[in-house]
Amino acid sequence: MNAPPPSERSTVRRLPQRASYDEAVIHAILDEGLVAHVGVTVDGQPYVIPMVYGRIGRNLYLHGASVSRLARQLAQGVPVCLTVTLLDGLILARSAFHHSVNYRSVVALGTASLVTDDVEKEQALEAITEHVLRGRWAEVRPPNTQEMKATLVLKLPLEEASAKVRTGPPRDDAEDLSLDCWAGEIPLRLQALAPVDSPELREGIRPPVSVVEYQRPRGAPGTAVPGAGRAIGG
Repeated sequence: MNAPPPSERSTVRRLPQRASYDEAVIHAILDEGLVAHVGVTVDGQPYVIPMVYGRIGRNLYLHGASVSRLARQLAQGVPVCLTVTLLDGLILARSAFHHSVNYRSVVALGTASLVTDDVEKEQALEAITEHVLRGRWAEVRPPNTQEMKATLVLKLPLEEASAKVRTGPPRDDAEDLSLDCWAGEIPLRLQALAPVDSPELREGIRPPVSVVEYQRPRGAPGTAVPGAGRAIGG
């Protein structure tokens, strides 16, 4: 049975049968995604900024430069709307009206807070790095003192989050099924290509296994991605 909505404002209104409030579904989508679009209002003007993120348990972590307007605004504790979307296919119907896409998305509402604890801040930066490429944190130099000072880390609890998923073929009207028009789906997937060396890379340094064997995680709608996310904290 699907979990109930965490709040009135996070309840999916349009096509509610596609909604899920189950943590496993929400976490799986977040773990597979790479970029979150973060919306905030500054002086009456809405802004939506793409940001990388990391998840530790029931918290999402974002980071930005200390001089960033968005990061400084979020650090003040303003309401935020964060979305992550995975595009799975183009749905081509017999009618223009019923064209659509297959997708998995998450919308999270809440108030981001500034991470001031040094240990939590480093854990959050590690989670963000590991979200980009698992195992990368151990392969590279960690942030130094100056870099830590220049970086703001923000925490967004996943207390008001909902997922929405569309799967399957076109939903054409019965009277359109006899039309002489192809209908179906073009599946889409984000694919990693062969790694490309940095121009300044010293001779003889080869990509590590984590890079050579990198593949995007792919979880079926409604299931968790094995091994994704970190269970540190709440």
